[in-house]
Amino acid sequence: MNPFLLVTDSNADMVPGFAAANHVTEMELTYTIDDKTYRCNDPALSRSEFYGMMRSGKMPITAQINLEEANAKLIPILDAGNDVLAIMFSSALSGTYNSVRLAAEELSPKYPNQKIIVIDSLCASAGLGLLIDRAVRYKESGLGLEDCAAKIREDILHIAHLFTVDDLFHLHRGGRVSATTAVVGSMLGIKPVLHVDDAGRLIPTGKVRGRKSSLMAMVNNMEKQIDREHCDKFFISHGESKIIVLVMLGRPSERIPAPEQWHSSFTRRFGKRFLCKLLLSSLEF
Repeated sequence: MNPFLLVTDSNADMVPGFAAANHVTEMELTYTIDDKTYRCNDPALSRSEFYGMMRSGKMPITAQINLEEANAKLIPILDAGNDVLAIMFSSALSGTYNSVRLAAEELSPKYPNQKIIVIDSLCASAGLGLLIDRAVRYKESGLGLEDCAAKIREDILHIAHLFTVDDLFHLHRGGRVSATTAVVGSMLGIKPVLHVDDAGRLIPTGKVRGRKSSLMAMVNNMEKQIDREHCDKFFISHGESKIIVLVMLGRPSERIPAPEQWHSSFTRRFGKRFLCKLLLSSLEF
């Protein structure tokens, strides 16, 4: 049986150093802003600078992983004699999963003694990161490629994503609310609460007035949904908002007894959709 390596993409919002420390190969999507193109984790433009540009009104254009880029990441892994378990960003939000799936179909006949499994995570941001974290732990526990893949497929529909946004105009630019809703909602301080549904889509679930209320609505929903027996970790990801971080870092842990938390910033690819937001991800059963 061949050893296997985990592969994902930069939408997983992994904390710095996690991928390298756990031998996870990360495919980086790209984005263009102010006529310059960057990789998602490009040090040439910090996340703080990126969000500052968005707040000033500049909008990035993102690009999925293409077939050539997927091959470039997978071939060295296969050449080294490894199998591959690729867990990719929701196919409802990006074509990246399909590019990697096509690459696997193309490469499999060339590597008949190795296996490539590509999974559509139906997850976004920290939800995908949580799934990768679990895959790392399954692998460390001694599970082989197919058993690890089976456990991940079981976990997918038990991951709860909850998030909110501060600026309705970014939802409007993404085609998710009308111009009228964006204008009126912003005037009234309306903040939507959204989640990722079982098809991997971003779906509104409610709305409240005021930023703090929207943050606490997520904590309340998480408290109701979380599986306290099986969930030993929840993830918090944010769009470089110091206010959100200060409000939220203590609240979930006060009410939800998970031993570990993972705090990270949104990758530029996911963060470009909704400025100044926060996402909570946890396991529910």
